[in-house]
Amino acid sequence: MLGSELLLRLSVRHEVTGKDIDDFDIASEEDCRRVVTEMEPDVVINAAAYTDVDGSENARELCFAVNAYGVRNVALACRPGRIKIVHFSTDYIFDGTKETPYREEDVCRPLNVYGEAKLAGEQNLQRYSEHYLLIRTAWLYGKQGKNFVKTILARAREVGRLEIVNDQKGSPTYAQDLAAAVEVLLTGRHAGVFHVTNRGSCSWYEFTLKILAYAGISDVPVMPISSGQLKRPAARPTNSTLNCSRFIEATGKTIRFWQLALQDYMAREQMTGGI
Repeated sequence: MLGSELLLRLSVRHEVTGKDIDDFDIASEEDCRRVVTEMEPDVVINAAAYTDVDGSENARELCFAVNAYGVRNVALACRPGRIKIVHFSTDYIFDGTKETPYREEDVCRPLNVYGEAKLAGEQNLQRYSEHYLLIRTAWLYGKQGKNFVKTILARAREVGRLEIVNDQKGSPTYAQDLAAAVEVLLTGRHAGVFHVTNRGSCSWYEFTLKILAYAGISDVPVMPISSGQLKRPAARPTNSTLNCSRFIEATGKTIRFWQLALQDYMAREQMTGGI
């Protein structure tokens, strides 16, 4: 989802080559070294991740292989040539107890295996690379792959009634906007840790109401429920909103509000028959 948007965005002004799961195994140190040696890149952007949050609870080894050790392998492969790495992490490295949006320097306390693996990936990146751009984002959706927007629309049509969690808050983020922000950070030669999401925040319930409204669906009732009622394997943070002021101060750029981004995404997808 993110990789395809990065290819489209960055290929306009740069020479970009994409590598996917069929090309190499990120869990293999040898494979990572081979690919980096063959390509001789100026920058490596790692958009690979194991993203099944609930599935990670019973697949800890696989989750860590990709999200933690895979990052180490990429960093080690880039280390001899001092190649810059762009890597993506998540809001789920925080425990959600903070009442205000999380800043880059806030203490990380993940609640689930996925968050633990992503935090370990961050630590590996910082341990093995001196040239990195670490971008934390949240609630990502886009044209390619599965996402919450597509799931909600499919369930609305199939079931005709929705029960959605109303006690978790975050910032929906359009992959196209995130890719644009990555280009801004790379062009400005920025480094370190940045939080990047669309502006504003909402609950999954509020997000769902907007999705249905923008899709013109008014006959599907949506019932707010608590996280406890859903009984999912992995615990989620109550508040995972990220403070993006560092990005704004460093680049002089702002990212549009999540409602505008969602409206744009859905209009584009409806025109092409994607949703």
